[in-house]
Amino acid sequence: MAEKTLNDLFYDTLKDIYYAERQIVKALPKMARAAQAPALKKAFEKHKEETEGHIERLQQVFEAIGKRAQGKTCEAIQGILSEGEEIIEDFKGTAALDAGLISSAQAVEHYEITRYGTLKAWAEQLGHRDAAKLLDATLKEESKTDEALTTLAESAVNAAAQKKVA
Repeated sequence: MAEKTLNDLFYDTLKDIYYAERQIVKALPKMARAAQAPALKKAFEKHKEETEGHIERLQQVFEAIGKRAQGKTCEAIQGILSEGEEIIEDFKGTAALDAGLISSAQAVEHYEITRYGTLKAWAEQLGHRDAAKLLDATLKEESKTDEALTTLAESAVNAAAQKKVA
């Protein structure tokens, strides 16, 4: 078997996050429909648009490194999204639903933040300057989304989750 290098790992991980982003863009409309708070619905809709941009950016990264854009099944994101679907089912119609949706969304964001941070570092190490810039732009957007979700949770959603629905 041929020795694998950081370059191989970089490409393999790019395929992983590409798959993940494509699954996330499908999940966000479901989350927006399930959300009860208008601000949370709006946040999910906004992030769907951003995620479409992340997919386009990843396609540019693949192009920059001379590889075909393709996904590779990401078991981690499938598990995280599956947990989110369980929360929607188990907490539908309850005051805690939105808090659960935020927790699921943040699990996704944290996964993406780790992937993009690693990919950016590897791109820099491998001399893929254009790819590193593209990955950094997405990393910053994912971090802002995570911060916005925290603010939404702490400012209203978590307190509302403590109350019983009448």
